[in-house]
Amino acid sequence: MIQRFDSGPRMSEMTIHNGVAYLAGQVAEDTSADIVGQTEQVLHAIDDLLKLAMTDKTNILRAEIFLADMADFAGMNEAWDKWVPQGATPARATVQAKLARPNWKIEIVVTAAVP
Repeated sequence: MIQRFDSGPRMSEMTIHNGVAYLAGQVAEDTSADIVGQTEQVLHAIDDLLKLAMTDKTNILRAEIFLADMADFAGMNEAWDKWVPQGATPARATVQAKLARPNWKIEIVVTAAVP
């Protein structure tokens, strides 16, 4: 069985199958924020979706981080390091990418185990 959350005509915010939650790319709502603020917003959205899946950030298997500008790498890591649970850090990749909207500085995709 596949569970779909916040499904629309184009995508779902999250799907769960065989004990794994797949989150869509999460982006900031307040695009006037700097990279730290946008990253914090995205991480909060991830926390909310994981809670909906009855899991949490300690069960994240992989994170894919897309930055509009690699000059924001240090600022993103500042927010990430405060959020990520020590001893349960996931596999992670960070790349520079042209994001779908010019005001987005960051997009994060995560995959998490659902115990």
